[in-house]
Amino acid sequence: MERWSGVLRVPLHPNSRTFHRVGATLCLSPETRTLRVPIANAIFFCGDRVEGTGNPVIERLSDLQKLSEIVVSKFGSFINAWVIEASVFNGPFAVYKDFIPSTNQYGEPRSYHPVGFPASSSTVKKVISGKEVHTQSGCTPSFCFSQPKTFILGFSKGGTVLNQIVIELGFLDVESNANSPSAGQPIDRHPCGSEEIYIVPRTKEGLLNSISEIHYVDVGLNSAGAYLTNHDVFERISKRLMQGAPSLRFILHGTPRQWSDKRRDWIRSERDKMLNLLESEAPKSGGKLKVLARYYFADEPASMQMHFEIIESLDVS
Repeated sequence: MERWSGVLRVPLHPNSRTFHRVGATLCLSPETRTLRVPIANAIFFCGDRVEGTGNPVIERLSDLQKLSEIVVSKFGSFINAWVIEASVFNGPFAVYKDFIPSTNQYGEPRSYHPVGFPASSSTVKKVISGKEVHTQSGCTPSFCFSQPKTFILGFSKGGTVLNQIVIELGFLDVESNANSPSAGQPIDRHPCGSEEIYIVPRTKEGLLNSISEIHYVDVGLNSAGAYLTNHDVFERISKRLMQGAPSLRFILHGTPRQWSDKRRDWIRSERDKMLNLLESEAPKSGGKLKVLARYYFADEPASMQMHFEIIESLDVS
């Protein structure tokens, strides 16, 4: 698969001097060298910066372009990968203030709530909308019949964006599915060549309805809020699935760096509660809600290097 790869600088607002850095690697048509509709978009939210360690593993796995290549290697060559860095840093601390309703100066969430749908709106309008392209002709059969799915990944503090997206998904009206094909389902209304199929979602509703997998990748904070522990949110998601929303899979990936840190034992406690809530709702969803937890480097002492190495070791099957 031919690809376009690079690091984009996406302004926070028109004429803004603040911008997101986005590592992207996108499918190209071999015939025309233009962007091609993928089977899925994988969107990866980064965490805090870790600089000056002198550790080549950490340095390599902090590079946006390298991360986008790893994401493609995990999900397959027919996907687009977007690796998003926060637009604001307070020293090394990532502050996703345009995605999360309220954070402190270190980017730790004060609260999550759905009003305004900031995470999904920002993802679509501020980050990936620059590549909003659609195709009406010339698509190959393997790409003609489905709108792309979306896989969402949050690494370390990037998991706070996932929490906000999950909140928004829970509060999205399931009827917003009615006027567009479900992600990954056949488009019956028009044959290939007449149905507009977009490379990336154009609206927050389109993004949220296209999400089929949510991966928490060694998330953790120096305060509470790394995992969601609100039963109402997962109950709402289960009800959405029963009402016709597409299937959804949660995978929680962790290392001893986060899950066995005795100084921050709330991380493991929050993880356990979120897992229990998901597992309690899964049987009510008609088999459409799935949840897994995967523990990496279990027999090794906790280290910053393993915190980054989990990215290369991810099992997304």
